[in-house]
Amino acid sequence: MEKYKDSSLSAEERTADLLPRMTLQEKVGQLNQRMYGWDAYRRNETGYELTDEFKREVAFGGGMGALYGLFRSDPWSGVNYANGIPTVDNAQVANEVQRYVIEHSRLGIPVLLSEECPHGHQALDGTLLPVNLGAGSTWNPSLLESAYAQVAAEIRARGAHIGLVSALDILHEPRWGRSEECYGEDPYLAAGMTEAVVRGMQGANAADLKAPDKVAVVLKHLCAQGEAQGGLNSGPTAIGERELREIHLPGMLAGVRAGAAGCMAAYNEIDGIPCHANTRLLTGILRDEWGFDGIVMADGTAIDRLLALADSYEAAAALALSSGVDLSLWDQAFTTLQQAVEQGLIQEEYIDRAVARVLLLKFRLGLFDQPYADTARAAAVVKSDAAQAINLQVARESVVLLRNDGGLLPLNNSARRIAVIGPNADNLYNQLGDYTSVQRKGTGTTVLQGIRMAAPADTEIMYARGCGIRDESTEGLEEAVEAARNADVAVVVVGGSSARQFGGDFDNNGEAIISEGAASEMDCGEGVDVADLKLGGIQERLVQEIQATGTPVVVIVIQGRPHELTAIDEHCGALLCAWYPGTEGGQAIGEILFGKVNPSGKLSVSLPRAVGQLPVYYNQKKPSRIRHYADLSSLPLYPFGYGLSYTAFSYTGLRAQSASMAVSELRQGQAFEISVEVENTGETAGAETAQLYIQASGSGITRRRLELKAFEKVWLAPGETKTVTFLLDEEKLSIWNRNMEFSLEPCRLNVMVGTNSAAAEELELELAVTAD
Repeated sequence: MEKYKDSSLSAEERTADLLPRMTLQEKVGQLNQRMYGWDAYRRNETGYELTDEFKREVAFGGGMGALYGLFRSDPWSGVNYANGIPTVDNAQVANEVQRYVIEHSRLGIPVLLSEECPHGHQALDGTLLPVNLGAGSTWNPSLLESAYAQVAAEIRARGAHIGLVSALDILHEPRWGRSEECYGEDPYLAAGMTEAVVRGMQGANAADLKAPDKVAVVLKHLCAQGEAQGGLNSGPTAIGERELREIHLPGMLAGVRAGAAGCMAAYNEIDGIPCHANTRLLTGILRDEWGFDGIVMADGTAIDRLLALADSYEAAAALALSSGVDLSLWDQAFTTLQQAVEQGLIQEEYIDRAVARVLLLKFRLGLFDQPYADTARAAAVVKSDAAQAINLQVARESVVLLRNDGGLLPLNNSARRIAVIGPNADNLYNQLGDYTSVQRKGTGTTVLQGIRMAAPADTEIMYARGCGIRDESTEGLEEAVEAARNADVAVVVVGGSSARQFGGDFDNNGEAIISEGAASEMDCGEGVDVADLKLGGIQERLVQEIQATGTPVVVIVIQGRPHELTAIDEHCGALLCAWYPGTEGGQAIGEILFGKVNPSGKLSVSLPRAVGQLPVYYNQKKPSRIRHYADLSSLPLYPFGYGLSYTAFSYTGLRAQSASMAVSELRQGQAFEISVEVENTGETAGAETAQLYIQASGSGITRRRLELKAFEKVWLAPGETKTVTFLLDEEKLSIWNRNMEFSLEPCRLNVMVGTNSAAAEELELELAVTAD
């Protein structure tokens, strides 16, 4: 028996045996992921058939490296419940695909099936979590780990093997349409969430991904797309190496340390070098520095875009491959790799390097030994009670209470007539974000439905849409104002939408094509960048006219980016930021409004007063003296880490075990131990996220105004006190010094612990050259 077929040998040994047996054509086939998965099958009256296009693709490479999106459903793919693969048939079709590839591969090499899951699986009946800005606002990595464990179980039960997860982009430019895919504006918070995602989806052992409820994670995007010039998608990123390392790389480093199986290169360029051609990034840092041994996947059609640097597809493929890209996605360029070798543009050893990485992943997933999925498993795992419960909890913890004048919330028994108003009050798709599958009728809850579920039985609930997202029509305004006038309280649900429409225009990578000045109601998502962060259409006017009735106003903002809410904030008594809260978001919001759930979300990104303030993220470089605008406050409307509760918390007794430690002591494994007492001083049980920030000076470089270094979410009963302890160790206190070396440097530290980045108790520490 050939060694690569021997399951008792290691994945590395089996890969080393298989690779030399392969022809150049077969090797090139392993590096291509050219097909859209929904084109690989056709649903007919008797079942499913594999298409001729799929069979030609298998013949091209003497097998197939990977197939993308077999189960994807959305307006771009055109897949819905009428023509897509029902959950009960997923594994059957996946097995048919796998069987054909194995039987038409000379060496019996299985295919990887990769699936989109930026915030849950983008498949029919797939769990759709709140978007990442909401998930980041939970400040609860352990909750996210559980949620993504469920997503992984669903994907593997269907018969797929790879989850493509948005995790690496840091939101510095909120005009960018893909803002919703970021966990926030802070690298430490985002890194913690990224690590949780990897642990949840892959488990503890990255070298063994054979478990029936685990998949390989490909983290995207590497890197710095969240700082694109002008907020335009795929735009150049004008940053230096220090900004790259301090802000944009920690997430991927956390993923590597957690064992992530792969990453996806980003569309943008950094200092003139496209990420897909950035050898320093994809090989020097990722592999040589960090020891990463997984795959680097291209983003959709991105290698073809390298024709701006190369004069042919062959040259573009050679450039990407030599830089460190291993697996393509929908491009033409990687199909020409054999010709690139024959033309002397690339040496075959680079192809061998990439093929070995792809094969190693297939062995680690156990595909050579057990290539077929259990056809009965998906029905039990997908749409389970456990899936709904974890999704609902993420939604509950993602909602941020920003304002609550006079304790307007929770709504009490005096609110017998409630007017529910607004374009996002009763539109499920507007709650789901981009990369969203078609939903079965009856799935999920809108805000209106959630209010009806949570309100006392004798409550009268009136509904009026009022206006659209970007539509300038005032046709529904009078009805909405009249409903508010006759109500005890008005709940106005405004915001944005990333909902795609069937019949819309899409690029060949799935990006929405929105013409300049378009009247589309979609104002966020991939390809939908904006110049103005104000709410679209007449939504501000809607809130203002309802407030003018004298009826108390609760505003809920459903959004995929940090909108400018200044004109809304001053016209409401209570304000909730719910991001895109997912299918269970309506129920979660209803429970919060009526006090069945105490809000615990904290902003993962600063909310600007005006677009002219940008950038407004909290951890900008500290200036030599504070600067102000002449016409506007330089402070955000609501700061990073902010979030109210229906109870109150106090912080007392902030202390350090030692006020001074030497650099040498931390290098030997010691750490500053910081403790604080957090007390629930109110009458309601609640959760508080204690946040630790530092300000540093005297370290030889310009430091940031604040740097988040630790956080912990604690649940407290009324009157209960807990001691929260943080450790500041070598890793957390090291910096990229003047020589761009990551090391400890003597400095003075101002440590702040509190409820958000603008309210904290303080103490001073010293990181000294030598011990006292």
